[in-house]
Amino acid sequence: METRELTCIGCPMGCALTVKMEEGNVISVSGNTCQQGDIYAHKEVTNPTRIVTSIVPVTGSKDEIMISVKTAHDIPKNKIFACMKDLKAVKVQAPVHIGDVVLKNVADTGVDVIATKEAL
Repeated sequence: METRELTCIGCPMGCALTVKMEEGNVISVSGNTCQQGDIYAHKEVTNPTRIVTSIVPVTGSKDEIMISVKTAHDIPKNKIFACMKDLKAVKVQAPVHIGDVVLKNVADTGVDVIATKEAL
């Protein structure tokens, strides 16, 4: 039996979780004070995902600026480097509004990258 120790990020409590696994399957989760801990632990040990944040340059605005962007949903953790490689090639044209899609289907994940800042 394998044991993994995690710090939960499901809520602000930051519970110390102990996950017991057998043959890649979660047998038990302990240490969580809410249901989010159990959900987080199962997901983290079987299919870890992350929201990716970055910045991209904007052309056509009055100032040369960068805007912040993020994946609209979490993506598989093993796709983070491919996501960043795709973002490195992105330049967006002003105006840009919060929520605008700046890159569709990043790293073939089915997830779009959206603007989190405006550029006029």
